[in-house]
Amino acid sequence: MVERVTLHILDSDSARRAQLARLAFAAGHHAEIYGTTEELLAHAPGTGLLLAHDEPPGEGVPALIGAMMRAGHWLPVIAIGDAPDTWAVVRTIKAGALDYLAIPTQIAPLNDAIARASQEAESHRVQRARAAEARQRIARLSLREREVLDRLAEGCSNKAIARDLDISPRTVEIHRMKMMGKLGARHAAEAVRLRIEATGLGDAA
Repeated sequence: MVERVTLHILDSDSARRAQLARLAFAAGHHAEIYGTTEELLAHAPGTGLLLAHDEPPGEGVPALIGAMMRAGHWLPVIAIGDAPDTWAVVRTIKAGALDYLAIPTQIAPLNDAIARASQEAESHRVQRARAAEARQRIARLSLREREVLDRLAEGCSNKAIARDLDISPRTVEIHRMKMMGKLGARHAAEAVRLRIEATGLGDAA
């Protein structure tokens, strides 16, 4: 038995929205419907899964995910399409969707997708929380400290960082010490891990 979820349905076609909502209720879930991305973002739901029609194929859902990220709002997304082709599926999954289905008409395929997405979503939430915390720490750094961290994450030695930034190795050590303190990192590997985690929200930190 799939756990009951709130399924947020985003589709510009009112008849299809209603059909998907009926299917969601028949499958034992609660459904909320939206006609546009703007309407979804205005309500800013914080829980549940988003079932979003990908129109144009390979572009609609990636644009939606981008809009949610810019608004600082995220829901796990299951993309749906009339006849998903490989290009659209790959592009949409790369953009952050958890799954891509042909428009469901039966309970079993919908519940299978919901079960998979719910499991993945928890992992994504943990990753995003870690990424957000890492970004907050990195935001405390000065520009020079950030430059040292970036090069440290690339595997550069203090001497190489000094040459690259045209400063002395001793100055690099000072910036590195301050950077480690602000990050709360006990060693270089921990600082690098934070830098890597900070990219977990999709774009460079």
